[in-house]
Amino acid sequence: MSNIIIVINGPNLNMLGKREPGIYGGKTLKDIENDCVNAGADLGFSVEFRQSNHEGVLVDWLHEAGERAAGVVINPGAYSHTSIALHDAIRAISTPVVEVHISNIHAREEFRHKSMVSPAAKGMICGFGPYGYVMALHALKNITA
Repeated sequence: MSNIIIVINGPNLNMLGKREPGIYGGKTLKDIENDCVNAGADLGFSVEFRQSNHEGVLVDWLHEAGERAAGVVINPGAYSHTSIALHDAIRAISTPVVEVHISNIHAREEFRHKSMVSPAAKGMICGFGPYGYVMALHALKNITA
């Protein structure tokens, strides 16, 4: 079995560290990548970390993960609330997917309360800041063990 975990980040997450630090904190996406790579290594995973602002690229990465990864961590960003394409891409693969959000989407604007991705994902972690990514890696370790 593969030990690869693909961490997929959606739109605007490349702006972490600059974008609304009161909501998302001060860590950059590179900081979160380093946390994931280190935590993944401790769990026996090889972590590949990616970000795109383009929905189709995220779909392609999910399809790729279905062919070669043990699991996926995805922070779809705003696409969480709008993307049937991401929902369908997750449903099309058997690889377990854990959805992550840095903020608690249920404590924010009402339009953020519903995720189109969550019904297709194995589970969702939100509101724990960047540590949610590490939590997702632990969840995948438990799921794939």
